[in-house]
Amino acid sequence: MSKVSLAKKLRLAKAMKQNRPVPVWVVAKTMGRVRTHPKRRYWRRSKLKV
Repeated sequence: MSKVSLAKKLRLAKAMKQNRPVPVWVVAKTMGRVRTHPKRRYWRRSKLKV
């Protein structure tokens, strides 16, 4: 990653932070209706436009 610019690294870091599951308290609050994250990304299936 030494040849990658800082701006690109920041965008990748943001994408990494966004790619987490729904918190447990959300599942509890919605009584199990909200379980999956619609914006969840799997690294093999969909690529980022960075």
